[in-house]
Amino acid sequence: MIAYVTVGADDIARAKRFYSAFLPALDYELKEGPEGLSYALPVKPGQSPVLPDFYVKPTFDGRPASAGNGTMIAFEARSQKQVRELHSAALAAGGSDEGQPGFRDSYGPHFYVGYLRDPQGNKIALFSNDPSEPGRDG
Repeated sequence: MIAYVTVGADDIARAKRFYSAFLPALDYELKEGPEGLSYALPVKPGQSPVLPDFYVKPTFDGRPASAGNGTMIAFEARSQKQVRELHSAALAAGGSDEGQPGFRDSYGPHFYVGYLRDPQGNKIALFSNDPSEPGRDG
């Protein structure tokens, strides 16, 4: 099980604007501190934490942050409509488009996804895979 994912950012304020445009809509709560941004799903009393947490932090070695080639982080949305809304919100908050929301031939008939780059260049996917929604073939 993945416990957390961390991406580096040189400009925490820009990163906060980008990630706060869609992560709260996916129920992630933000805690901000001198070490950066920590997004986590809420934990109800008596419940185990829902993982993974997502962190945005300055680099530990002080060198510029960079995106990993072939690295992508995917967040699951509740619906195709939410994928479109959050993709649009993330673009308006400083992200860049890597693929408009829609179906892709190489994935299952209900896998609906939009791709973005955060301000640092990290690749982000927002997807829905709900078989009760219309699929690619229908």
